[in-house]
Amino acid sequence: MKLTKDRIVDAGMAVFAEVGYHHLSMRQVADRLDAHAGSLYYHVRGKDELLALMADRVCRQAYDAGTEALTALPAGATWQDRVEAQAAALRRSIKQHPGGAQLLAESPGTLSTGALSLMERLLGTLLDAGLPAEHCGIAADTLLSHITGFVLQEQNQPAAPPTVTAELHAELCERFPLVMGDLIPRISQDEKFTRSLRLLCTGFAALSRSIPPRRPVPRSDSA
Repeated sequence: MKLTKDRIVDAGMAVFAEVGYHHLSMRQVADRLDAHAGSLYYHVRGKDELLALMADRVCRQAYDAGTEALTALPAGATWQDRVEAQAAALRRSIKQHPGGAQLLAESPGTLSTGALSLMERLLGTLLDAGLPAEHCGIAADTLLSHITGFVLQEQNQPAAPPTVTAELHAELCERFPLVMGDLIPRISQDEKFTRSLRLLCTGFAALSRSIPPRRPVPRSDSA
């Protein structure tokens, strides 16, 4: 079968799922394709570019999933609903790939049209919500960083929780009454994710009400 950039990315994603970010090598990808490692470099310049292409694919999948989620919203959906739909779609897309959050967090800082598409749409949603333009970039970046970080924790969780004896539990409750008490609810990851998004959106909404949009400074006739 002819070697193409898409096939190399397919193989890269498969190898990445097995060995992780730092152990991925072009030779392993070539072996998966039953090809010589040198032949890959006609299509992909090296590991950094391959990782960037893989991250871009995840972002493109997330963008398409977000489009479907937004289309499914009712006509009266709020901007918060639109943010949640995009965020949930991104989370699902990342989780479909073992180590996907690490891939997005650590992939080389090259331009990715997939990532730019996610940011562009999210910025538009926040602008439509009335968030002052000078704060939209930070708000969108905060949301995307939160989603990636949330999934990173999910994907790094141990298969089974640590064993805690009754004695140790009592000791922890005494030393850390707030952490071990009712302030941190024992809820599902899905519910925790939804609540975290709503907290962020509440902050954004308060910001849009409390800070009027910055007006442009009029230019003098002599400028």
